[in-house]
Amino acid sequence: MSSVRIECVAKEGCRIGESPVWDEKEGALLYVDITGRKVCRWSPLSRQAQAIPVDAPVSSVALRKSGDYVITLGTRFAALKWKEELVTTITQVDKDKVNTRFNDGKVDPAGRYFAGTMAEEIRPAVLERCQGSLYTLFPDLSVVKHFDQVDISNGLDWSLDHRTFFYIDSLSYSVDAFDYDLQTGKIGNRRSIYKLEKEESIPDGMCIDTEGKLWVACYDGGRVIRLDPETGKRLQTVKLPVDKTTSCCFGGKDYSEMFVTSASDGMDKEWLSRQPEAGGIFKITGLGVKGVPPYPFAG
Repeated sequence: MSSVRIECVAKEGCRIGESPVWDEKEGALLYVDITGRKVCRWSPLSRQAQAIPVDAPVSSVALRKSGDYVITLGTRFAALKWKEELVTTITQVDKDKVNTRFNDGKVDPAGRYFAGTMAEEIRPAVLERCQGSLYTLFPDLSVVKHFDQVDISNGLDWSLDHRTFFYIDSLSYSVDAFDYDLQTGKIGNRRSIYKLEKEESIPDGMCIDTEGKLWVACYDGGRVIRLDPETGKRLQTVKLPVDKTTSCCFGGKDYSEMFVTSASDGMDKEWLSRQPEAGGIFKITGLGVKGVPPYPFAG
């Protein structure tokens, strides 16, 4: 794999960069900075990122069929109008819990927005356990809760035949699969398909390629790994020049480029001096596979 190239394309370090999504219409990469409280859009043409500040930790962003975006903000699902820099609340979850926030989220092939919560962190990956839940925002703007007792609700995606939902609860150190009913959005029959090795550290964001293989960003592991969900085998490891890799997606003109977000929160001066690109956005080329375009929220 000598053709693999890694480049830091957006160096304005995020505190916790997350949820990269390729916006084909804009020809740009969307992502969020959770604790930096901003939604960002990086253009490969200008090589610049624009940022819209928001009033709470913003943990995921998704395309919207009707235009603009939807985001998870604090414990709210919200709509974001980019040009107007306008955020409007759609609905709120976890009203009975004062110290939770949304974490990762993604839209399923039928246009439903899946996102999960977690307790607010004391330090990175240190938090009250089992405080989170997994939710779906339906196109009619109703919300369903699938389950609770989640530590850190994280990476999610769907198999190419849409019959399997893949999901990560980070502190289980496991990538899990569920049977998926595309008609109803229901999930069941949870099982682990891959347990992370010690040096891979904590599983974080995830995406799927056109061969049906999963790519998982390893927080504190400084890498993305490619997994075969059928065999449970790791196929490939791509190491990055930063430890806190948080999520990944495919993008670019033909979805052959991978973008990886990273974080700098929790790193002291000495650590940051060794990894000056911490919190940057990385582009990986030469992987030899392509990704699946993101689905827009249908509501």
